[in-house]
Amino acid sequence: MNRPIHAELTGTVWKVLVKVGQAIDVDDTLLIMESMKREIPILADTEGTVSKIPVNEGDPVEEGDLLLELA
Repeated sequence: MNRPIHAELTGTVWKVLVKVGQAIDVDDTLLIMESMKREIPILADTEGTVSKIPVNEGDPVEEGDLLLELA
């Protein structure tokens, strides 16, 4: 079962730090968002494998948008 990771705020995807197929651990930084000139790291709250990354660096996102999925 895939576990979605959603944006907790409106902003821009500044840097994607993981790739599809990459194994991640709890508290790994998955990507960095920029909002109101602040860099906000998005951390994994569970371990798993990145199965989908539907966003690219520079993409604007709204609160609740899908950032990536973990398997």
